Amino acid sequence: MSHPCLAATKLAHAFDYPLYREVSLAIRPSESVAVMGRSGSGKSTLLHTLAGLIAPLEGKVELLGRDLYRISESEKEMLRRNRTGIVFQQHYLFKGMTGRENVEIAAMLARQEIDETLFEVLEIDTVIDQKVSELSGGQQQRVSLARVLSKKPQVIFADEPTGNLDLETSDLVMKVLLNYVAEQKAALFMVTHDPEVAGKCDRVYLLEEQRLKPYEESVGKRL
Repeated sequence: MSHPCLAATKLAHAFDYPLYREVSLAIRPSESVAVMGRSGSGKSTLLHTLAGLIAPLEGKVELLGRDLYRISESEKEMLRRNRTGIVFQQHYLFKGMTGRENVEIAAMLARQEIDETLFEVLEIDTVIDQKVSELSGGQQQRVSLARVLSKKPQVIFADEPTGNLDLETSDLVMKVLLNYVAEQKAALFMVTHDPEVAGKCDRVYLLEEQRLKPYEESVGKRL
């Protein structure tokens, strides 16, 4: 069996109130995992911890074989830049540039060549050379996804990637994400409010009562 791309062991975090504790999970190559939960449950904090952006109060994160919070900041930055990608609900694109220029910067920093078919499968090939400010929200989100995938990441973190999208665009974004995971033997960790979107992943968890629980098990206890 292949080694996990991402493994968390007994994570805990809190701000003014406890968010979660004893959170453990592992994601192997070609696997996708979604986490659901109500607002304030700690979903995004968990994602940021797994991605190396927020250190946990307790526990351990191993990302691509590295103990994420025991390596140097420069090593962590190289992992984020070259081997992982984060898709946010907000696009965080350079507004004064074209869509293509946004993708080119990410690819260049990761020392990767851009695959033009990526624009076609995301259905932005006809608008990729327009300024970001001229694009619709759905087009901007697909440019953002193209920017992440152009890096050829081995682990993708997605924070509500379809939250602002219509149903058709949401389906397209998930299809492209999951096809990439399968074809590149990558791993996907996603947080979402949408059960239908979550259900497209291999495994679904619910973050509630400060614990991470299998979603079907949590729902079954309520019925």
